[in-house]
Amino acid sequence: MIDLGYIYLYTGTGGGKTTNALGLALRSIGHERKVVIIQFLKWRKDIGEYKIKDKLAPLYEIHQFGRPVWLGKKDTTISFSGQTFKVESFKDTDRESTKKGLEYAKEVLKTKKPHLLVLDEINLALHWKLLDVKDVLELLDNIPEETDVVLTGRYAPKELIEKADFVNVIQELKVPKE
Repeated sequence: MIDLGYIYLYTGTGGGKTTNALGLALRSIGHERKVVIIQFLKWRKDIGEYKIKDKLAPLYEIHQFGRPVWLGKKDTTISFSGQTFKVESFKDTDRESTKKGLEYAKEVLKTKKPHLLVLDEINLALHWKLLDVKDVLELLDNIPEETDVVLTGRYAPKELIEKADFVNVIQELKVPKE
């Protein structure tokens, strides 16, 4: 049985933060526990955690609050894994979208009462000032004790690090060259 009521935080500049959260989600589903994933700043529907949603329903839900562009400090393009992506600076719609995601998380806690709530990339949304840390802390203060919460993303603020029960910093030691 999985202990409930914990806050897990995965941060750092290495890859694997979302993957760690998905591992907890898979374990929860294996114990017949409801999982809701809310992805901030993400939009892609061709990713595994999104594509699997129908197969894992009704125990697994995933909702995305992002627009189809990579966000950055300036407009440019980047190449990643053989694909080229447009990068745009933040817009008001990004702030609105992340706030909708946080409001949706509050609604989910009241109506769906998941055993695991994943707030994917919320740390990055906070770092970029698209959300206010006090609003996220307020949400965490009102988490039902039967719900575990996972916070992912680079650059977690110290307030969330202090609030979390488990904190893991994912760092990159070695990656293959493309």
